Amino acid sequence: MDLLADVALLPGEERVTDKELIYICPFNGALKGKVFITNYRLFFKSTEAEALTLDVPLGVISRVEKMGGASSRGENSYGLDITCKDMRSLRFALKQEGHSRRDIFEILSKYAFPLSHSQPLFSYLSQEKYEENGWSIYKPLEEFRRQGLPNERWRITFINKNYELCDTYPTILAVPYRASEEDLRRVAAFRSRGRIPVLSWIQRDNQAAIARCSQPLVGMSGKRNKDDERYLELLRETNGTPKLTIFDARPSVNAVANKATGGGYEGDEYQNAELIFLDIHNIHVMRESLKKLRDIVYPTVEESHWLSSLESTHWLEHIKLVLAGAIRVADKVSGGKSVVLHCSDGWDRTAQLSSLAMLMLDSHYRTLRGFEVLIEKEWLSFGHKFASRIGHGDKNHADQDRSPIFVQFIDCVWQMTKQFPTAFEFNERLLATVLEHLYSCRFGTFLFNCESMRELNEVRSKTVSLWSYVHSSSTRYLNPFYTPESGRVLYPVASMRHLELWVSYYIRWNPRIRQQQQSPVEQRYKELLVLRDEYLRKLEELSPSPPSAHMTSPAPPGPAPTTQQFTHLHTPF
Repeated sequence: MDLLADVALLPGEERVTDKELIYICPFNGALKGKVFITNYRLFFKSTEAEALTLDVPLGVISRVEKMGGASSRGENSYGLDITCKDMRSLRFALKQEGHSRRDIFEILSKYAFPLSHSQPLFSYLSQEKYEENGWSIYKPLEEFRRQGLPNERWRITFINKNYELCDTYPTILAVPYRASEEDLRRVAAFRSRGRIPVLSWIQRDNQAAIARCSQPLVGMSGKRNKDDERYLELLRETNGTPKLTIFDARPSVNAVANKATGGGYEGDEYQNAELIFLDIHNIHVMRESLKKLRDIVYPTVEESHWLSSLESTHWLEHIKLVLAGAIRVADKVSGGKSVVLHCSDGWDRTAQLSSLAMLMLDSHYRTLRGFEVLIEKEWLSFGHKFASRIGHGDKNHADQDRSPIFVQFIDCVWQMTKQFPTAFEFNERLLATVLEHLYSCRFGTFLFNCESMRELNEVRSKTVSLWSYVHSSSTRYLNPFYTPESGRVLYPVASMRHLELWVSYYIRWNPRIRQQQQSPVEQRYKELLVLRDEYLRKLEELSPSPPSAHMTSPAPPGPAPTTQQFTHLHTPF
């Protein structure tokens, strides 16, 4: 097939069908062409002058619907509507005769939603091989050692090695040295889903710590639990802070309402503790906000009312609240005070706050590998419900568990990279790639809801890690302006004046926007790198003997030499 010339099939990817049809392009109108469907993707190529192509991983598809009926008379009114999870929709028109629509509909439904048809996700069929094993990027004990643990105040426990204490927590946990295994079991009985307060990060100098957990099971009657109260007192004592700050990510009214379902928050009975609500809304509010954003960016952007339309989505307002919450956490810890974070169950807003605060406090997480460790640790091992929030391979697109919590986190990281352009080793392309494969089901990294489910489904042995793919061409993801600077805390400005819509992600399907994406400075930098390589090749040809080692091995784009430190660009208040 001539179509195959434009798409290199992945190892393990197999052709399912192809068909001639019409793509109703929102930018170029109706285009005749051919669609080619494999067990991994939908590929369309126009046979008209525009030569437009679409390459859509089937994991990205949220919904497939039939449009028009047997009596449809309008031109191109009979076919399929495909809604995607990545801000775009696709519409294909087909001929009415010969059940052509039914065949494509059934094939797409089967391969886009394999779990709903008792079929494996594509990542289990993929035969891709990479030099580096991305599954070994994060080693919990190594990461704890990097932070200076265990020590006389904190110990490592394997109480959860069979996921018996908490089935959504990792097997290796760090807890206060003086807390016994029996203490941990009693505390687990009083915390939602057994998600007890455990260490996420510790500052070596002042021993101030970030602990994460779920809400206490206080309920309407205001139940108390002496073991839980004593355990939080132990957390406070680990760095001798006079008060332990408990950050509850929820609006206070939601935390009070949660009492009706058996949840709640820490009241006055918790001695030497202060409770602060951060007013970040729940998964349902975030889902609706992204839907509204999608409506104003795809397929067309309404220029005349753009600012008021953007404001009405509240998307940037939510980004602001998440960032502002993380700044408050980082500021407390930087000032030497330990904190505890939670929302309701501790796997959505809690993950956002802990990971963003750690990104601000610890320059290691601002490197390429460090950032991968951060995602593995705070999101994957601590049980952010990726399967429920994204709906991998599941046809139930209206499920109330769907929510763009992780997308929001990546957006917050992008905002930080804009405000501190030299502080991150990785670039915007890495963030976009992470989000692309959040949906694609090509890699096993974001599958399932927690570590125990990934173990049960043998993800590490039967699928490839996204990080294997990233490290197969890591220079593509490096920031040429990165200047390593350890020990510096980043405080982004979380005000609406300093936040902006991530246009090159949310509006990337608009061809006009796509042409403007490349930063002129970065483009020029790449041109200079090509020019340098060309001159080095010429020099090699002209040189009678091999040039010196430093000439033949130019440094890859990345950290500047230590002798040439640049001043960081600060965002003014």
